[in-house]
Amino acid sequence: MKVSKSNVLTIASKCKNILASNWQGNLNTIKADSKGSKQDIYTSKVKYLVKRGKPYIWVPEKDLHNVNTLVDERASFAVASPHPGPLANIFRSIKKLPARIALTGEVFPLEEDKVKSINESLQEMIIAEQTEIAESNYVVSGVLSSTFGSTARSENLVELLDTDESYVVYKFSPSSCTFIDGNGGNHEVNLDDFEKSKSDKLSPLATKLIDGINQSEMRRRALVVICFTFLNVHARDAYVQSVDCKGFDVLAKVTGDNGEYQWKEYRLTLNEEAHDVESFCCRLVQMEEAALDKIKSLSGLG
Repeated sequence: MKVSKSNVLTIASKCKNILASNWQGNLNTIKADSKGSKQDIYTSKVKYLVKRGKPYIWVPEKDLHNVNTLVDERASFAVASPHPGPLANIFRSIKKLPARIALTGEVFPLEEDKVKSINESLQEMIIAEQTEIAESNYVVSGVLSSTFGSTARSENLVELLDTDESYVVYKFSPSSCTFIDGNGGNHEVNLDDFEKSKSDKLSPLATKLIDGINQSEMRRRALVVICFTFLNVHARDAYVQSVDCKGFDVLAKVTGDNGEYQWKEYRLTLNEEAHDVESFCCRLVQMEEAALDKIKSLSGLG
């Protein structure tokens, strides 16, 4: 299956998709002491919500970030592409890191009225996402039902509203963006391109889609057949690595030049762009059926 330029996401779009599909990242601020700001970096994992393209970050009230940013507002924020369940295990086994983005910029604490507004936005997002999952048709639920644990944004962010812990909410204003691919290559992204690009409509449920496919042995067997039918790739096993409206990336276990198995990345494009989760799942099922029909015809069983 030939990949045309129209079927390839821009790097800026990939960055926005990663930011919109995750809910936690590593916030880095410059450590402060009584003498002022030092160049030592303090890092912790924090939860966030994207609104109008910018991350709003919830930092526990007793976290050191709140002291550091009083002295120096500069910060950086790193977010990885979702890699739930078995995908994370494979990454660890082959010492591979997921694609990720690194933002540098400044953080600004929100006033009380702004905190109330962003909490309301968070609650609206949670209700909308949970409603979408609950009301999904049988094709979508057939994919999502295989997920294990909490893999939706709403399931992981709801505790920000259902807890007695106090938070300081920051708006992160980026001044630069870097995309780090799965091989460790750095790609500087034009800030205007990053700010103008929009996240994929699949992004909010991307983690749940990826895990739903990868946790199903039946779907993984179908992925192996899809790789053979559409890419002429003989895979022993395969996992979905990322999804978007144009297609999905697959990590397939294939025989290398040395005769040993290795994990290799491939790109599969949809025959028609998916405008939502339902259409993506329908396109996936169509690919599975087409691949199986092709195998049957080749074997004389069709």
